[in-house]
Amino acid sequence: MPELKLPFIGHGGDYNPDQWLDRPDILEEDIRLMKLAGCNLMSVGIFAWSALEPEEGHFTFDWLADTLDRLHGAGISVFLATPSGARPAWMSRRYPEVLRVREDGGRNLHGGRHNHCFTSPAYRAFVGRINRALAERFGRHPAVVGWHISNEYSGECHCELCQQAFRRFLKARYGTLDALNHAWWTGFWSKRYTDWDQLHSPSAIGETSIHGLNLAWKRFVTHQTVDFIRAEIAPLRELTPDLPVTTNLMEMFGGLDYRAVADALDFASFDSYPKWGHGDGEQTALGAAFNYDWMRALKQRPFALMESTPSQVNWHDVCKLKKPGMHMLSSLQAVAHGADTVQYFQWRKSRGAAEKFHGAVVDHAGHEHTRTFRDVQAVGALLPKLKDVLGAMPDSKAAILFDAENRWALADCQGPRRDMRHDGTVLAHYRALKRRGIDLDIIDQTRDLDRYRLVAAPMLYLLRPGVAERLSAFVAGGGTLVCTCPTGRVDADDLCFLGGFPGPLRQLLGIWIEETDALWDDERNGLRTRDGKTYACDALCDLIHTEGAQTLATYTDDFYAGRACVTVNRFGKGRAYYIATCPDADYLDDFYRMLVSELCITPVVSNLPTGVQATRRGDIAFVMNFAGAPVEVALPEGTDLLNGEKTGGPATLPVNGFRIIRIRTKREDKQYA
Repeated sequence: MPELKLPFIGHGGDYNPDQWLDRPDILEEDIRLMKLAGCNLMSVGIFAWSALEPEEGHFTFDWLADTLDRLHGAGISVFLATPSGARPAWMSRRYPEVLRVREDGGRNLHGGRHNHCFTSPAYRAFVGRINRALAERFGRHPAVVGWHISNEYSGECHCELCQQAFRRFLKARYGTLDALNHAWWTGFWSKRYTDWDQLHSPSAIGETSIHGLNLAWKRFVTHQTVDFIRAEIAPLRELTPDLPVTTNLMEMFGGLDYRAVADALDFASFDSYPKWGHGDGEQTALGAAFNYDWMRALKQRPFALMESTPSQVNWHDVCKLKKPGMHMLSSLQAVAHGADTVQYFQWRKSRGAAEKFHGAVVDHAGHEHTRTFRDVQAVGALLPKLKDVLGAMPDSKAAILFDAENRWALADCQGPRRDMRHDGTVLAHYRALKRRGIDLDIIDQTRDLDRYRLVAAPMLYLLRPGVAERLSAFVAGGGTLVCTCPTGRVDADDLCFLGGFPGPLRQLLGIWIEETDALWDDERNGLRTRDGKTYACDALCDLIHTEGAQTLATYTDDFYAGRACVTVNRFGKGRAYYIATCPDADYLDDFYRMLVSELCITPVVSNLPTGVQATRRGDIAFVMNFAGAPVEVALPEGTDLLNGEKTGGPATLPVNGFRIIRIRTKREDKQYA
């Protein structure tokens, strides 16, 4: 599998010369401005199918050849895109099977993007043909350093072709209808299937009450998307085996299992659009950092920041401008967490259509005399100084489980709350750990755990096969596991475990969960630790019995006051914690401060002030201020990479300020028991 190996940190963005073919003066000016902005990497050809094949079988590649030649002549490399994200109108008219069918059975009209059936043989044939033609013509072009296939894969199709493929998928998974009926518990409401042809995708005008069906459909959508991705890549692999392949993934996206998508790619790419300037700057920055840690961990290697905005988007409810210094800070945050590129959507603003007011490096004014252009220019001037981080990874000793299938099942569980607060709970645990100044990986249930000392598994409701055994082996070998309510409720087919929750984790956690109380949105309980400290909790409260576990905290209120709500169980050489409720941020801060200290996980920076993030790639540490005010922080000992000054001790970071430090000596983590 080829890797992305750039000799520089990539800087550039989505470039759409096909929108400006009637303006050669603008295309010429683009090159001058790219060089002025310090750009060295562009993504070209995204959504360009109608310009590449305006009529069936008639390819018009000369404009693309001229673009690649022009960019190469300016020393700018290219991710060459395949155009499958939006097909031309002639295809929809002549081959209506390529159009998606909604869950109500109606076929879409031509329009939008990603409005195509991944199963359609006709669509796959057209994609394969144009991809092969692109690879034959441009696969050896000296400007091209990788393939950017399609764009932000998403959506689903309910056509008959997809129904047939879904049934084949189910046959392969379950083998027999008896096995499927048992796994889906179809005796409920007389749902038993007696013929494979009776099976249909979930629909608001049909079946949605079988949770096993709903979960299986989501798995199928990922399976079929990945199958399409592999088919799309096939001619590129054949003709350009040395060029790495990627596609751009999205923030906290739940429509696909990104772990499975990443398996088909050589490196992950990411589109990042945080709501900078909205509410709590620390929370926004933590959300962005979470996504970056997720993208990096998908392939356990650096990723590409494929899209970000240099100014504002046009699709938030309120589209704020980035304040002075924020573009630099937000770009460096991506690099700090593992990005080997900083790219933008888009290079030049479109004149019309849906994204004409989306941020871009070059505004409608068409020149470099704008605040946004100067901000981009500053990033372009700084990135070459960070070349030593290329390929480097944080040395994460802690991880958080964030699993697509668990997320799907929990969203569909229908009790004890409509909103189970999964994503918010995961981010709350991430925040508490990140504020300790340590590096984290965001992983799913399939990942190996051996490299970690601490694994947090918030709301691990669904357990995939073998996961309970792997978690037990992790703890038995000396690892520390943190689980929370509602853990271990259902198996991989969304069937409840029998014999008492948390199912196969009962012995590991040393508890039995008898029942779970759901709290109103404005209702609170409390927890009291053994040393008498009290904290608030909300949303969910498990009523548990200890079965070998030690009680660390108890509830303060309601009929279950005095019952255990935080426990720890020694298992082999390690420990397994259970937090039976949703405690406030103060408790999680204190809890993880204790664990990180006990496990001797060395922070990048100790005692981080609120709003300051620190992470490390190789021997280079990034300390970044998202607090919205000047902050004093104790910098690690080393050398400032930008000014050569020695560091160590207190320093003041201005608003949106940062320091990039080459650590003086290699960190040696303490041994831990």
